[in-house]
Amino acid sequence: MRRRWKAAVAVAVAGLLTLTACGGGDDAGRRSQAVDHRKVEVFSWWTGPGEADGLKAMKEIFERRSGLRFFDAAVAGGSGDQARALLTTKLQAGTPPDTFQGHAGAELQGYVRAGQLEPVDFLYDELGLRDVLPRQLIDQISVDGRIYSVPVNIHRSNVMWFSPAVLRRAGVTEVPKTIDEFAAALEKVKKTGKIPLAIGSEWTMVHLLESVLLGSLGTDAYNALWTANSDWSGPAMTKALNDFKTIMSYAGDPSDDWQPAAKQVAEGYAGFTVMGDWAYGYFHNPPDGGLGKRSGTDFDWAPSPGTGGTFMWLSDSFTLPKGALNRDGAVAWLKVAASREGQDAFNPKKGSIPARRDADTSLYTGYLADALKDWSGDRLAGSIQHGVNVNDAWRVSINEAVGVFHASRDVAALQTALAEAAKAFGR
Repeated sequence: MRRRWKAAVAVAVAGLLTLTACGGGDDAGRRSQAVDHRKVEVFSWWTGPGEADGLKAMKEIFERRSGLRFFDAAVAGGSGDQARALLTTKLQAGTPPDTFQGHAGAELQGYVRAGQLEPVDFLYDELGLRDVLPRQLIDQISVDGRIYSVPVNIHRSNVMWFSPAVLRRAGVTEVPKTIDEFAAALEKVKKTGKIPLAIGSEWTMVHLLESVLLGSLGTDAYNALWTANSDWSGPAMTKALNDFKTIMSYAGDPSDDWQPAAKQVAEGYAGFTVMGDWAYGYFHNPPDGGLGKRSGTDFDWAPSPGTGGTFMWLSDSFTLPKGALNRDGAVAWLKVAASREGQDAFNPKKGSIPARRDADTSLYTGYLADALKDWSGDRLAGSIQHGVNVNDAWRVSINEAVGVFHASRDVAALQTALAEAAKAFGR
């Protein structure tokens, strides 16, 4: 299976290089001609059901408000790994898109340290954003006192999605709240012949790992992993990684991405999957943009085992790259992304809650109503895979270690690799 992933990565990289090679002439030509100030290139990885629908809703507001044309430069691939690879080549070549999506946190700070982004404090002053965005979120998108992006949402990473019908058939009468209860439920589902745990490509296993670490270590110890007092080599981490091994032993064959894994749950082929709350939009949206499933009947949710009372968060934001050809158009897009109208159009379809605190709460129902309440009251922990706690180099190293572990199931080797990555790339 690891060979399959390596082959897939090789194909993806080759494809990106082809895109870059083919696009190089386009970028050169684009820069040698007069800039089309009526078109704004928006770079993201929102191409799947739910996320693409949310982007379309915000695009329509942008074009109506600004009179400009939205050019969708989205690159497919959950979690944005392929998009960021292509973006890196564009930034290094000095041909940035007019604006691009980035996760708030350490991932975004990498672009700032490389001198690739303009600060956007002027927009916060003009639009009064400091009054409507949470302070901790502004801190995550600031470097040396300057603000470098506009957040459009808040996502929750630590969500366990499950099939009520599969659990009933397996005799699972209580939603598992601890890791031990989760393992017991997975075993019961396995005995029915259903897939106990649906997973996707390699990044979804890192997504699962962060929830297991949080659930096994507890919030304080998890948050300490990103400080000078981190302990990646101790016995608590060994136990957490053994918990991860146990849970992974119930995983089915990896799907190509998170959507096919989630679909296995929604259609009753699998018992559980652990995925961010963007899955809600995919489950819930009508069939032209989702699965059209009913919450509480076809699917249901709970905090991932051991993490109740803690909101593991991430945030998507948009930036103002240095050297953007249509800077004014990018600023116009950022204003829509920052607006209450834009966020209330985007987030219900995306399966996220708004970054703004003055949203129309009547639009956020079902899971999203729970998320709004939990975001304001739960303890907070940052995501690994989605850029809050680790920079790109650190995240890549963790992904590689988990990929090796999937083939070897060697906990000691995984712990050594994670400890070395923390030493090499941590704060």
